[in-house]
Amino acid sequence: MIGGVSGDMLLGAMVAVGLDLDELQAELDKFPDRGYRLENSLVNRGGLKATLVDVVLDDDGDRKRTWDDFYSSIVDSSLEDSDKRSIKRVFDTLAEAEAAAHGGDAGSTHLHELGTVDTLVDISSTVIGMRLLGVDKIHASAFPTGTGSSSSSHGSMGATSIATAAIYKGADAPVRAGGKQPVGEAVTPTGAAIVATLATFDPVEFGAELIGYGAGQRNPEGHANVVGLWIGEGRSRWGRGGPGRRRPEVMELETNIDDSTGEILGYVHEQLMELGCLDVWFTPIQMKKNRPATMLSVLVGRDLVDAAAELILKETSTLGVRRRPVRRYEAERQVVNVDTSLGKVPVKLKRIDDTIAQAVPEYEECRKIARETGLPLAEVMRIVVNEATMRGSPWGA
Repeated sequence: MIGGVSGDMLLGAMVAVGLDLDELQAELDKFPDRGYRLENSLVNRGGLKATLVDVVLDDDGDRKRTWDDFYSSIVDSSLEDSDKRSIKRVFDTLAEAEAAAHGGDAGSTHLHELGTVDTLVDISSTVIGMRLLGVDKIHASAFPTGTGSSSSSHGSMGATSIATAAIYKGADAPVRAGGKQPVGEAVTPTGAAIVATLATFDPVEFGAELIGYGAGQRNPEGHANVVGLWIGEGRSRWGRGGPGRRRPEVMELETNIDDSTGEILGYVHEQLMELGCLDVWFTPIQMKKNRPATMLSVLVGRDLVDAAAELILKETSTLGVRRRPVRRYEAERQVVNVDTSLGKVPVKLKRIDDTIAQAVPEYEECRKIARETGLPLAEVMRIVVNEATMRGSPWGA
């Protein structure tokens, strides 16, 4: 948190590392609330280029809401249950801090600056955006306290507002008071609630792959008013985050079909694989009125996801296709040619770090040998693996 943190700064940082605003808006539209639009632009904050996202309100968006209004919106939304739970947790943190700062029970205080729809948008966007980006865990630096004073509807106060300080205390969150500090309010109550609820402050080692900066509204001379978002793979005994490298760009498409023939589904499977999808499979399911049906699932890279969805909509009877980002572990794969008594056979190796976890002869070549020699296919594959192993160390080739 270089210059501090607020809800719109977090949203800007996510856009800077690749969050698609149209994709985010499609998720936000699952709330009954309207009255706003999202606008983003590139700006300079100090020596850094950053993304500024404005939540622009109309008269409906500027209408004052209560805690009950916000909680009802969460319940009435059609978001994933995990998103609803996380959004509610952040609102709980905010409500408890406001109560601690101004007296009364959590959820009973009057909302001033926090009472418009942008509070819901800021909190929900962070939860949804991290999911869309494939982020599994958030680590945060210490909060800057800032210097000088700030003002609100409650009057003038220190750079750290009473509600924000209550969030630090309730979450036992670390703050940094020394060194060069931002001037004025560096951390908003909404920003503090989001980070304190969703992040851990434990040290972390990781390989950074994406780096982006979200801009605050002010552009002071003394410091870069940004929050930095660094995304990468955590380091562990496996190396980069687990057994093999995780790739966040994979998408899963899914749709339920109850009135397409087996011939059509087989053709769609073939077309999707030829398109370049990573995997396609069918699952038998039951739909309404106990009708037997088929769920079509597709793993596909982000670059082909729209084409794959269009193909499914064009070739099947479905009216809609679900999509979600999927993070998967991939073992390193390598094909080597091995000399055996049956001839030269390609063998597929599966590596985890420097270890060969599995060696599998290529099916088509083994099938060809089996047909030519009359040997059972399983025997051909066994001979290839055994001879290759006995001849030393072909796997290092």
